[in-house]
Amino acid sequence: MLAIIGGRGLSQLANLKISHRQVMRTPYGEPSGAFLFGTIDGREVIFLARHGYGHTIPPHLVNYRANLWALKEQGIKNVISVATVGGIRADLQPGVIVVPDQIIDYTHGRDATFFEVRDKIYSNADFTLPYSSRLRQRILAGAKLAGEACVDGGVYAATQGPRLDSIAEINRYERDGADMVGMTGMPETALAKELELDYATIAVVANYAAGRGDSREGINMESVNATADAAMARVRSLIEHIAHSHN
Repeated sequence: MLAIIGGRGLSQLANLKISHRQVMRTPYGEPSGAFLFGTIDGREVIFLARHGYGHTIPPHLVNYRANLWALKEQGIKNVISVATVGGIRADLQPGVIVVPDQIIDYTHGRDATFFEVRDKIYSNADFTLPYSSRLRQRILAGAKLAGEACVDGGVYAATQGPRLDSIAEINRYERDGADMVGMTGMPETALAKELELDYATIAVVANYAAGRGDSREGINMESVNATADAAMARVRSLIEHIAHSHN
């Protein structure tokens, strides 16, 4: 079974035939909302809105541990995250879909590990390749089937939020090697590694990052939301093709 965690603009999957909703409990509290169980093109899928179904949970307050733990408890192995990002690299313009292959963590103060007590044997999750190569390839193959252009690879800068970044901060991320910037990539990606989940991200560029393109003087949130909403129709089609090819 495939799990989809939806971000901005994807608080529901219109092509998901819902069979039932289920509220989860975990040792780490409650997930962002009820899990939606259903099928896409006859294939079983679980969907969760990362920010809640009313988009009321800001990035730094998302209970990432509860979300992923609950998915693991359902026997999920494959998790696709959908997230909006700001494009730093010149070719990552609004509307472009990217499948990142690396991530840099600039967040702080978030519950970033399941290993939080001293008397529990811990392991060092191997973060060399933060995203599942197998699942990334499945997304890219699904994009090809859907006739959807996707950029293969890129470095995601995960920032604290909920405010947007200054031009100087974006310049710093660029110097560090980042191609895009978002607020929900961490600790979600690392927690998935700790749980040994196959995890990958579909990143939708919703705007130019600060100081780039039409964001030189500021970022228009109405434009961001409109771009994200328009792109999510393409993402839904992409997910349908991924689900269809999922065993």
